[in-house]
Amino acid sequence: MFALEATRPHWCLGIDPGLTRCGYAVLGEASGSRVETGALGVFTTPSDDALADRLHALYADVNSLLEEFTPSQVAIERVFFQSNVSTAMGTAQASAVVLLAARERGIPIAHYTPSQVKLAVAGSGSADKAAIRAMVRKRLGLSRDPSPTDAADAAAVALCHLASAPFARAVSVSRS
Repeated sequence: MFALEATRPHWCLGIDPGLTRCGYAVLGEASGSRVETGALGVFTTPSDDALADRLHALYADVNSLLEEFTPSQVAIERVFFQSNVSTAMGTAQASAVVLLAARERGIPIAHYTPSQVKLAVAGSGSADKAAIRAMVRKRLGLSRDPSPTDAADAAAVALCHLASAPFARAVSVSRS
């Protein structure tokens, strides 16, 4: 049992928040620079359900994922601007549900802007969706681009965090 624990990756839950479709990816650094995929997909809630029911369903789905993988960190994409107010509200509400679930478990949370994610994953802060999907596919060793796009975006957020976290830890240690 000890040997299994020693080789188990430290999971990071990446989230691309949305109320109708919330992308998630559970990724972990396995050995060297290899990334292991624990889960990749999308939580959905029917748009004709009551808001409270949709938020509760998302909360239950997120908690189930947190229970199964016990990630040591959560990374969420931060959205600064959207032209559709109802979409922005749903994104903020979904993000709040994830924040609450992670906070209840004492899991550290990191936020990344879309341009930070694009820069970390594709090397350009203005990379398009196709470039992000292609880099996620390559980095995770998948045979095809991850689908739907929300799942690929969540994987990109987790990859961004896995790439950024060691640097952030080194900076905070050097400032101590």
